[in-house]
Amino acid sequence: MKKLKDLTSHLLDEKIIPNENPSITSIHMDSREVKKGGLFFCIRGYTVDGHQFAEQAEKQGASAIVAEEKLNVSIPVVLVKDSKRAMAIMANMFFDHPTTKFRLIGITGTNGKTTTSHLVVTILQEDKRNTGLIGTMYTKIGAKKAETKNTTPESLPLQELFSEMASSQVDSCVMEVSSHALDLGRVRGSDFNTAVFTNLTKDHLDYHQTMEAYKQAKGLLFSQLGNTYDGERKTAVLNADDAASEDFEKMCAAPVLTYGIDQTSDIQALDVNISPAGTTFTLVTPWGEREIELSLIGRFSVYNALAAAGACLAEGVGLDTIKNALSKVSGVAGRFEPVDAGQPYAVIVDYAHTPDSLENVLQTLQDMANGSIYVIAGCGGDRDASKRPEMAKIAVRYSHHAIFTSDNPRNEDPKQILDQMVSGVQQKDDYTVIADRREAIRYAVERANDNDVILIAGKGHETYQVIGENVLDFDDRKEAEKAIIDIKQGRQ
Repeated sequence: MKKLKDLTSHLLDEKIIPNENPSITSIHMDSREVKKGGLFFCIRGYTVDGHQFAEQAEKQGASAIVAEEKLNVSIPVVLVKDSKRAMAIMANMFFDHPTTKFRLIGITGTNGKTTTSHLVVTILQEDKRNTGLIGTMYTKIGAKKAETKNTTPESLPLQELFSEMASSQVDSCVMEVSSHALDLGRVRGSDFNTAVFTNLTKDHLDYHQTMEAYKQAKGLLFSQLGNTYDGERKTAVLNADDAASEDFEKMCAAPVLTYGIDQTSDIQALDVNISPAGTTFTLVTPWGEREIELSLIGRFSVYNALAAAGACLAEGVGLDTIKNALSKVSGVAGRFEPVDAGQPYAVIVDYAHTPDSLENVLQTLQDMANGSIYVIAGCGGDRDASKRPEMAKIAVRYSHHAIFTSDNPRNEDPKQILDQMVSGVQQKDDYTVIADRREAIRYAVERANDNDVILIAGKGHETYQVIGENVLDFDDRKEAEKAIIDIKQGRQ
C-alpha cells in the first residue's frame, strides 16, 4: 500500500483536485480491473480514450484517478500533461523500483531478438542463474510461462511483471525491446544493465515513416543506458557489421562491446562453417577463444550466437559456460523450425517477415538444399506496404518457385496486398498467387519431390490468422503436417 502523494513525488506539474492523499492499494490502466482502493490511469489509446471510463473506475471503488483533463468524479484526480509518462513514473514508484533488484538485459533490432534472447537465457541458466524472459512468444519467470500481447508490454504491466520477478528471486531478466515500446515510452523506469543491438533493416515504416526515425527509436535503448560510472556497470553490445552501430555508440555513455563476422570486433566469429548438420566457428574474445558448435543453421544464427555471447560476457559469464550452453540449443519455436511427418523433402517454418530476414533464410537454404526450393510468403495487413514488392522480389530471386499468400491481412483486402507484392516481380518469374494460406501450403506440399525444400515464411510460432476483426486458429506447422499426411495417404 502507498499514499497517493508518495507516487506523485517525482512528478513536476501535477495538480491533485481536491488536494487529498488517499491510500492506494493497486494501480490499473483498464477500468474493468479496478479494485477498491485502486488508482486508475486515463490513457488515450489509438481506438479508446481512458477518460471515458473514469466514472466506471470510481463506481468500482477507485481511490483516485490520473488524467489529462478535469473529470466528473468525486474522488481525487491527479491532473498531468501526459498520463502515459506519469504512469511509467508512478508504476515504478508503486512497485518499488523492481529492476534495481536484478540484472536487466535488453535486446533490440529488426531481426534476431527472439532467438538471441532465448540463447542468452540458455547461457545464463547454464551459469546457474534464475532467469526471467519477456518477449514476442511469451513471458517466463523461472519455469512459469504466460502469453504476451505485445513484444514489450506497457509500462504499468511491465513494472508489475518486474515486481513479480523480483519477488520470485529472479537475478537476471532478458527482454526483447521493440522500437514501438521505446518510442512510446513503455520501458521508462526500466534500469537496463546490458543493451544488445542485433541489426537494423527495413520494417515498421507504417509507424516510424522513415528509416532514420526507426533508427532513432532503436537508439533510445542505448542513449538511456546510463550516464554515470559510480553504480552497477552498464554495457552496450553492438553489431559491428551493421552501420547503425556507429550512431548507437555515439548515443551511449556506457562501455561498448562489438561483435561481428566481417569487421574486426571485440567478439568475432572466424572460420565459420555452415552445413545442413549445423554451424561451427571459432569464437574470439578479449577473454580467449573457443570452438563453438551449433545445431542452428545459417549465418544469421552465428550473429545471434555472437550477440548472446557478448551479452553474457558483459554479465560476467565464462567462455566455457557459453560454449557448453550454445552446444545444447536445439532451436527456437518458429525460427527455422523443421516439420517432419515422414516426408522425403524438408519443410521449414520461419518467422521471416522482413526483406532482410527472408533473404537470410533463403540464402541459407540455397547453401544446403539438394533439390528445388519452394517459398510461401505473404505480408501483413495494416503494416508497412513499402516492403511488399521487395518481399516478393526476394522470394522469386532465391527460390525455384514462390507462392504468395495471405499473412494476417487484418483490415486490408488480401487481394490488394498480393497485388502490391506482385508489382515487385516480372511476368516471367516463377510464382503463383493463392490467397488462402492453407491452400498455399497444400499446393507446395503436393508439388514437392524428394530432396526439395519448402519454406513457409512469415508467421513462425504464431498460432493464429487475423482476418478483419477475427482471430482464427492457424498454425503453419500443424497445417503443413496435416497437408503432408493427407497427401501421403491419398497417394497410397
